[in-house]
Amino acid sequence: MPPEADRSEGDVNLGARRAAWQAAHLDAATRELLAEDGRWFLHQSMSTPCLNALAGAQGSWLTDLNGRRILDFHGNSLHQIGYGHPKVVAAIQETLATLPFSPRRYANRPAVELARRLCEAAPMPGARLLFAPGGTAAVGMALKLARLATGRFKTLSMWDAFHGASLDAISLGGEAVFRRGIGPLLPGAEHVPPHDPGNCVFGCGGQCALRCVDYIDYCLGKEGDVAAVVVETVRCTDVQVPPADYYQRLRRICDRHGALLILDEIPIALGRTGHLYAVERYGIEPDMIVIGKGLGGGALPLAALIARDGLKSDRTSRSVTTRTRRTRSPAPPGWRRST
Repeated sequence: MPPEADRSEGDVNLGARRAAWQAAHLDAATRELLAEDGRWFLHQSMSTPCLNALAGAQGSWLTDLNGRRILDFHGNSLHQIGYGHPKVVAAIQETLATLPFSPRRYANRPAVELARRLCEAAPMPGARLLFAPGGTAAVGMALKLARLATGRFKTLSMWDAFHGASLDAISLGGEAVFRRGIGPLLPGAEHVPPHDPGNCVFGCGGQCALRCVDYIDYCLGKEGDVAAVVVETVRCTDVQVPPADYYQRLRRICDRHGALLILDEIPIALGRTGHLYAVERYGIEPDMIVIGKGLGGGALPLAALIARDGLKSDRTSRSVTTRTRRTRSPAPPGWRRST
């Protein structure tokens, strides 16, 4: 076992202090359930093995099999409104009783209403969307749309980023724990350093001078045929919030090189920054936004790809339909556009 496993969760829950806690606090029934869980499930790397077992969840609290309450400060980025919110539960129950499933080629009012509200609130006039069962699938849809719209296949994304755990998503992502030993990865998935003033490889010295953005400009020029730049609007793993000029400049760079700008807001959208979409604070219009996690109200897996108007494929010319972008001013602190 690597020594760092005892200091942080890392990719497994095998630290000595965790074992000591389990020995002191887990009863026989919990141990039996954890053994059954380990027997039947293929676990993702970040949850192997499970630490404890739950009997309930309500509001901001988890309850284990022994009745102990655990205040959940994380919630896997799913719970903007808490576990089991009564309005969410009531809406799910009503829909299950009347429309538990909607086959393809049939419209239904709840889906259309949700799509309308998300698109009208998006910072791209005339936006359209497509729902997905999870954020990883929505990222994959964004990649396919970028290929169709541009006729290109390359992407430029950030080291240390996380965009999901499927093969295409980990190709975009930049975390070694997901990429190690799983190649070959998606061809054309290139990477650049992220905005990270505290550990800037360009020597910004703690105060961002946007050299990381200038390097994106350099890379796009050298590659010449990148379909999309994919960025986490705000990186949640270490909470890196770029300055306003970061996205203003990145938007201009993508336009100059004919690359689409795709923003991954799966964990950060839907109110976590004080705005419905985190990009609203930067005053730009992305080509696509991917959202998920909290979209399902902490009860259902639900995500969406939201794309700007005119982003479609011409299968003969493979050209992107373009339009004049509106100029927006970055949102002041505390400001939120009404929806």
